Amino acid sequence: MNPLKKLAGQTAIYGLPTILGRFLSYLLVFLQVRVFKKPDQFSVVPEFYAYVSFLFIILTYGMETAYFRFSLKQKENHSVYPTTLISILISTTVFIFLVLTFNQSIATSIGYPLHPEYVVWFGWILALDTLAAIPFAKLRIENKPVRFAFIKSLNIFTTILLQIIFLFTIPWVLEHPQYKLFYTISDFVYSPKIGVGYIFISNLIASVLTIIFLAPQYILKNYTFDKKLWKEMFNYAWPLLILGLAGIVNETFDRALMKWIIPPSENPQLQLGIYGVCYKISILMTLFITTFRFAAEPFFFSHASQSDSKQIYSNVMNWFMIVCSFIFLGVMLNIDIIKYLITSSYWPGLKIVPILLIANMFLGIFYNLSIWYKLTDKTKLGAVVSIIGAAITIILNFLLVPIMGYMGAAWATLACYFTVMVISYILGQKYYPINYNLRKFFLYLGVALFLFALNHLLNQHKIPFPIIINNLFLIPLILLIIKVENINIKALIQKLK
Repeated sequence: MNPLKKLAGQTAIYGLPTILGRFLSYLLVFLQVRVFKKPDQFSVVPEFYAYVSFLFIILTYGMETAYFRFSLKQKENHSVYPTTLISILISTTVFIFLVLTFNQSIATSIGYPLHPEYVVWFGWILALDTLAAIPFAKLRIENKPVRFAFIKSLNIFTTILLQIIFLFTIPWVLEHPQYKLFYTISDFVYSPKIGVGYIFISNLIASVLTIIFLAPQYILKNYTFDKKLWKEMFNYAWPLLILGLAGIVNETFDRALMKWIIPPSENPQLQLGIYGVCYKISILMTLFITTFRFAAEPFFFSHASQSDSKQIYSNVMNWFMIVCSFIFLGVMLNIDIIKYLITSSYWPGLKIVPILLIANMFLGIFYNLSIWYKLTDKTKLGAVVSIIGAAITIILNFLLVPIMGYMGAAWATLACYFTVMVISYILGQKYYPINYNLRKFFLYLGVALFLFALNHLLNQHKIPFPIIINNLFLIPLILLIIKVENINIKALIQKLK
């Protein structure tokens, strides 16, 4: 099968159910803010999920990518999967024991002394999601995207359904006691005091369901732990842990730190709530990058030995840039419609959306470029790149956020991702040179930015039918893509037949 066709197909299978589910879950965020109308009420949600992202990297400690690498490197070694699985099982058991033992102390230290249950719930969510990581990786490497996508989507849709029940349906029933049977049941299972906690409970139940459906991946004929193999895998993986920690600092540090460094007079909880919700509006870029990564990582590893692999990687990057440029422009041209998904109290934060869209585009490019250190086993250098990015994130957040609030966090994110993208490109050209078409990169991004700026200037004046006029600005970008990629489009169509 043509490699681009295979990647496109797997991205679609991995992506479509996940995109749909994630899109609905993001829409649910916009419904949540209608329940928790004050941003400071909702701020606990982005804060705790920032902690989760950070801790998940620690708990998986690079073993997911190590499993990919060693499964393909040592295809005849049947100890790779059980060794990886046992390692994760042991470390996760230690983690959940510590969480259950010290939940009150942890809750107090992060500013929620009255809610140690949040810590317990998130401890279990983290533990279950960690235990699901390697089985999910096995499904990906075995080219079972349908099962992968089904279980992922089940998790997402379960979370959505339960949140709708807890946050909307049951409160509505309790306001209408004439529905006696439902009222009695609702009053028995629901407590208004839990409030935002039902978002966490819904996630926990979905994580339990995910593990149940992944149970067959835990049924092995032989649980063999190869100590020598584990040492080799860990030596490959630990730089990825550092890389992952640095990466998650770049992605979530601002939300975890914001309430501590914004002056109290500037209402840090309010700003955190606004930032967390407006960050979600970069949904389409984030979803595309996430689903692309699911398919791309095993794809890149499996094609590394082919003679034309570098040309394939270059073509993938080219189409990746086209999609990202189109997403950026499409979102920004329709921001005046998208904003109605949230209440007006969050609108002041919409100015961060274009900054975060571009930042996430740079992050996606970095993920594409990162193949150089994964294929050359130079994961330590990859870790150094991410550490540099983390240092930039931390320094700029401390410098900018106290002065500029959440705008400072957005600019810090952009600066970080741009820097790691550039450094990764330079190192990649040294250790694993790929002939990327940089002129196309700057052309597509530059035209998308120009059209956005032009549209923004036009919208300073009242124009008739603004929705239609705004979206007409997509046409020049589409025509440019068709003109520049004319030969490639024809060749791609032929290959995809």
